[in-house]
Amino acid sequence: MEINLQSLEKLDRPSLDNAINELIKNDFSKLVQILYRIDVSEAKLKNILNSNPNEDAGKLIAQVILDRLAATKKARESFNTTPRIDDNEERL
Repeated sequence: MEINLQSLEKLDRPSLDNAINELIKNDFSKLVQILYRIDVSEAKLKNILNSNPNEDAGKLIAQVILDRLAATKKARESFNTTPRIDDNEERL
């Protein structure tokens, strides 16, 4: 499976943890690229990893990714000013 941002967003939590660990082992530059693309704070990530040295890095990074994607989604929703069409309303 090609691991990219779109495929990561579709994974369940255990699969995401495993995918991150695979990227750490086999394609760290790809992981860095994905983290940059979703705007994960490098300082925050370093702090979390340094504060939890005995934890699975894949799980920690996965949680940071999920938190960042949730924050991005919330921000987009707050800026969306277009009223949504209810499925029950007639469309012109």
